[in-house]
Amino acid sequence: MNHVIGHAIQPNEVELIAVRSQGAGGQNVNKVSSAIHLRFDIRASSLPEAIKMRLLALRDSRITRDGVIVIKSQEHRTQDMNRAAALARLDEMVQRVSIVRRTRVATKPTRASQVRRVEGKVRRGAVKATRGRVVGE
Repeated sequence: MNHVIGHAIQPNEVELIAVRSQGAGGQNVNKVSSAIHLRFDIRASSLPEAIKMRLLALRDSRITRDGVIVIKSQEHRTQDMNRAAALARLDEMVQRVSIVRRTRVATKPTRASQVRRVEGKVRRGAVKATRGRVVGE
């Protein structure tokens, strides 16, 4: 089983910038800045060191060389919904690296299971040994 450690991101550590959305948008497109650019500096955050290291180790195109997560959200029509979507994506990234996997403990097969396996192989070998060319009279 995996163990999840919850970490809240402080609102003052997240920089949200409203920008104009790309693509078609009709009459509103050039007037309204409804897309959101979210910037989150991993190294300067209050997250635990272990979480910071895991985030920086991610092979994600949204993380810059300087260790800043940049998320652009423009799928919704309103700025509030795009802001919520960007924050949700950031939270999901942090939650994903917060999962601590239990280390696997190597075990040996039981003696009985080893015997069953070998008996099955012997039986199968005996069946195959009886196959072959029929000697004619």
